[in-house]
Amino acid sequence: MASAADQRDDAATQFSSVQCPYCGECFDVLLDLSAGASSYIEDCQICCQPIELGFELDADGALVRLTAQRAD
Repeated sequence: MASAADQRDDAATQFSSVQCPYCGECFDVLLDLSAGASSYIEDCQICCQPIELGFELDADGALVRLTAQRAD
C-alpha cells in the first residue's frame, strides 16, 4: 500500500507527450507539477536539440497547457 507521501509525489508528477519543433517526433516528458506553472529547457530525446517546455496549471493543480518551442 502506498503512503500518503507517495500519493502526493504521484500527483505532483505527470508524463505528457510533446512534439519536437525541430525533428517533428513525439516523445514523453515527466513534468513536475508541484511548484506550479513553469518553463525549462530539455533536449529532444530523438535529435538532441534544446526545446523550451512550458506548462500551465488550473486552480486545482491539473495540467491545462503544455508548449514546446525552439530554444534558438
